[in-house]
Amino acid sequence: MDDLEKAIFIMFDESGALDDDLKKQAKVYCNDIKEKPLICRLCIEKLCFSNLVQVQFWCLQTLHEVIRTRYLTMTPDERHMIRSSVFSIVCLEDKNFTRVLEGPVFIKNKLAQVLITLIYFEYPLVWSSVFIDFFPHLSKGNMVIDMFCRVLNALDDELISLDYPRTPEELTVAGRVKDAMRQQCVSQIVRAWYDIVSMYRNSDQELCTSVLDSMRRYISWIDIGLIVNDAFIPLLFDLILVGPMSDQLRGAATRCLLAVVSKRMEPQSKLSLLQSLQISRVLRLVTEDGDAELVSDVAALLTGYAVEALDCFKRINSEEARGISMELLSEVLPSIFYVMKNFEVDATFNIIQFLSGYVAILKNFSPLREKQLLHLGQILEVILVLIRYDPVYRTNLDVMDKIGKEEEVRMVEFRKDLFVLLRTVGRVAPYVTQVFIRNSLASAVSRSSDSNVEEVECALSLLYALGESISEEAIRTGSGLLSELVLMLLSTKFPCHSNRLVALVYLETVTRYVKFIQDNTQYIPMVLAAFLDERGIHHSNINVSRRASYLFMRVVKLLKMKLVPFIETILQSLQDTVAQFTIMNYTAEELSGSEDGSHIFEAIGLLIGTEDVRPEKQSDYLSSLLSPLCQQVEALLINAKLLNYEETNAKIAVIQQIIMAINSLSKGFSERLVTASRPAIGLMFKQTLDVLLQVLIMFPKVEPLRNKVTSFIHRMVDTLGASVFPYLPKALEQLLEEIEPKQMVGFLLLLNQLICKFNSLVRDILEQIFPAVAERIFSVIPRNELPSGPDAITEEIRELQELQRTLYTFLHVIITHDLSPLFLSPKCKAYLDPVMQLLLYSSCNHKDLLVRKACVQIFIRLIKDWCAQPYEEKVPGFRSFVIEAFATNCCLYSVLDKSFEFHDANTFVLFGEIVLAQKVMYEKFGDDFLVHFVSKGFTSAHCPPDLAEQYRQKLQGGDFKALKSFYQSLVENLRLQQNGSLVFR
Repeated sequence: MDDLEKAIFIMFDESGALDDDLKKQAKVYCNDIKEKPLICRLCIEKLCFSNLVQVQFWCLQTLHEVIRTRYLTMTPDERHMIRSSVFSIVCLEDKNFTRVLEGPVFIKNKLAQVLITLIYFEYPLVWSSVFIDFFPHLSKGNMVIDMFCRVLNALDDELISLDYPRTPEELTVAGRVKDAMRQQCVSQIVRAWYDIVSMYRNSDQELCTSVLDSMRRYISWIDIGLIVNDAFIPLLFDLILVGPMSDQLRGAATRCLLAVVSKRMEPQSKLSLLQSLQISRVLRLVTEDGDAELVSDVAALLTGYAVEALDCFKRINSEEARGISMELLSEVLPSIFYVMKNFEVDATFNIIQFLSGYVAILKNFSPLREKQLLHLGQILEVILVLIRYDPVYRTNLDVMDKIGKEEEVRMVEFRKDLFVLLRTVGRVAPYVTQVFIRNSLASAVSRSSDSNVEEVECALSLLYALGESISEEAIRTGSGLLSELVLMLLSTKFPCHSNRLVALVYLETVTRYVKFIQDNTQYIPMVLAAFLDERGIHHSNINVSRRASYLFMRVVKLLKMKLVPFIETILQSLQDTVAQFTIMNYTAEELSGSEDGSHIFEAIGLLIGTEDVRPEKQSDYLSSLLSPLCQQVEALLINAKLLNYEETNAKIAVIQQIIMAINSLSKGFSERLVTASRPAIGLMFKQTLDVLLQVLIMFPKVEPLRNKVTSFIHRMVDTLGASVFPYLPKALEQLLEEIEPKQMVGFLLLLNQLICKFNSLVRDILEQIFPAVAERIFSVIPRNELPSGPDAITEEIRELQELQRTLYTFLHVIITHDLSPLFLSPKCKAYLDPVMQLLLYSSCNHKDLLVRKACVQIFIRLIKDWCAQPYEEKVPGFRSFVIEAFATNCCLYSVLDKSFEFHDANTFVLFGEIVLAQKVMYEKFGDDFLVHFVSKGFTSAHCPPDLAEQYRQKLQGGDFKALKSFYQSLVENLRLQQNGSLVFR
């Protein structure tokens, strides 16, 4: 080896034995060689004499790169040398090049790519005979024929095929090449394909396969008459149907036929083509015991054929032609159904899409013909087969291990299109669909063992999916066979009900059709049994029982009034489930109950919280639930701080569960019931609140507990109404104890709820806590902008941003609920200035336009509250602050900034509030505002006197729209004049 060969060998070494620095040096050396003027000649020489495939590949790669990047700068002689040398290698004109054509596939493909790069630049203007020159060399045998196929394939990949993104230049070149080939050599290429396949079909079927795979690529844009004729079509069918051909060759011929039927044509011509093919000849192939890959190719052909027949039906108005289209469809559909039910094929998605299109056109037929009804039944059979889980995954899916989860996710995604197809069939032929589902369910029920898990799950899934295409009214009345199906569903206990998938889809299906029970209350015991026995909440699989709890809660919401007579039965059945929340087992790794378990308490609350339950019974029910839970919380809090870390965490987890349970239970009780009609119920919840507030005292820094208790206080505000007031000071005081900034967000949301619900009634409470709230917030958030930009946003900054946004909302809620006097009270007065400064800065500069709008609205409301009369000084200094600081900075300078974009919808809304603020300031401050705003603000902005006078007139007039429009025009004029030079001051 010379130095270049050694360098190439080192550069491509993958043994790991060579030093990285040495490989880098070799790469640098090779790259330097590439820059030499005679590099192309050097590469050709190396291809002649080197047996190293690494060297051959580097030479071809370099040739490809050099031609692609330097072709236009090459001399004519250099181009001719490269052209003749490459073509000589491809066509084996020199036996020295045999080693290249005998090399690995990647060498031959790279060689073809090099030739295509030359064709890109030279065909047909410079090298017009490239394809014609190829034909005499094909007689040299399979080595050259193979390269001929690779060149055609590379031409398609690199230039012609639209499967890859192309530049406009590449599209232009592709059009030029195709036009030239059509005119000059396509017919000869097709003749060569025919001759090669005819000659080698018995001696070299692999070569014939390559030729046909190459031919398939070109059928879409060449004259279809070159293929669809008395020579080529019989040859393709012969290859598929006659003689001992390999499945690879038969598949290639099948794919060529698919390209023929898929070629874009006028619909009438396409219909004639489809008829002439006599496709029935290949139908038997799908029922023979053949290669699965061949069946997949045949299935793709039949589907493509059916798609085209369907397209002809849609595009042709002639009744005769439409009838022919339907006949052609009817001919191939049984074979498509057979393939779908018996094979896994690559074309499954395309087939499903086609079937959806076929069913869609049947909507136009009324009534449906017998054959069409038969097809719909077969489509339903296909759906049933395809949605079935493979039994091999049964255990994985039941225990939900990694394999089971992956299979379930895959099947959920796979089923989506099939269920869309099912619903389409259900709309076109509801009776056929319902009969099919009834029979599928009956077949599954008839089995006595649990070996039909997958069959049962399929039948139930069909029934569940059908519900999405049926109106609520149809479900409620049980139209068609629905009443029979629902009764069959409720009365059946499947032997395989212990299986997770079966149990889950069963419960989901019962829930979907439960509206039927609203008018058929005789079936309520059956519904309750389905949820309360081992099929539901008492199922052995925890995932099923948790889901059953949630679904049962949904059923109770729907049937609430109808279930009152069954409350005793329900509570008795749920006694052990409810008791799980009072089991004091601190060391268990998985604590009994869960967040899902709280749905049981919500369901119970919905049941016993209605006024249809007698008062004494209601009190007994609620007490029997709340008392054990509260007692357990009290017991858990005793000596809680003396326990070790693990025991403390276990206690905290149990307390969390209990709070969630109580919270869920309370959702069933209305404010009117617990405060007006049955105050004894309200008293129980107040006592519960007393107990739960002790949790904050014992665990002030445990965030999950704080969140759960805060959530319960929110609930009690809604449930107890004003009667919760005596508990609020203590509750708020405890929540403020050692509160973190991120926890302050939840606290402010609670205060917002109180203000929105009780308005000025909470003023005294707010006066007590506002100083502590303000002190904590202003100690952590800056008075100006928080850091921004991707690098500056940390988790801490995100928390502060959320806190700041919530603070603005809090201040807005205070002001808009008649609580502005809060800021003037002795305890809160010290925070008035920081609040005003923050609002001023944010009204001018905050990046969130909705925040800026809220700040402007706050100022508008404060001006109205504190400046009710002209020259009134209700808040000393506020009037001058508004005129001198807010008016000029927010209402003028901030909108003059180029970042204030009037075309943005949110910005324009903010602008409206800013103009409204000016109008309000003029109404309250009169000429004091106007003189200062015009003399200081407009003057500093170099506003022409005539525009300032027009502004004065518009402001003094009563037309707000005219003022807004003029002020926008004024601002835009000033921007042009100032060129954005004004800054916030």
